[in-house]
Amino acid sequence: MITTSNFAKSGKHPDAVAISRGIPRFNPHVKRYMPLAPPGWLLKAKDPELFNREYRKQLDSLDAKQVAGDLGPNAILLCWESFNVRCHRRLVAEWLEEKLGIVVPELGHERAESISFSEQPSKWDNEPRPEREPTLF
Repeated sequence: MITTSNFAKSGKHPDAVAISRGIPRFNPHVKRYMPLAPPGWLLKAKDPELFNREYRKQLDSLDAKQVAGDLGPNAILLCWESFNVRCHRRLVAEWLEEKLGIVVPELGHERAESISFSEQPSKWDNEPRPEREPTLF
């Protein structure tokens, strides 16, 4: 079963697969799967709606069956954020669930314990958001 976690909890697990741009210094040999890593410019945007829209485009450009095959049946998808803090790994999990009809829980948790990506609190929630241009439509 594919699961998700973070580097602090599962970074040294043999089935760990980093899906982030950077990896921790304590495990420079962790397996990486860069097609699931968000681009740096998107991470710097600090705009949840923009992130959701653009990262979803990135995911939808991939073949979910191929991604799951590349990752392996017991992959633990890792990035930096704590459990239930807005993180692209939950969006990846939801995408795999939708496309493949599988369940992708956080390691050590029931699937029902995971807050959906769109409802997860962001580490940037207390920071001001970038100004948006007014729309005419």
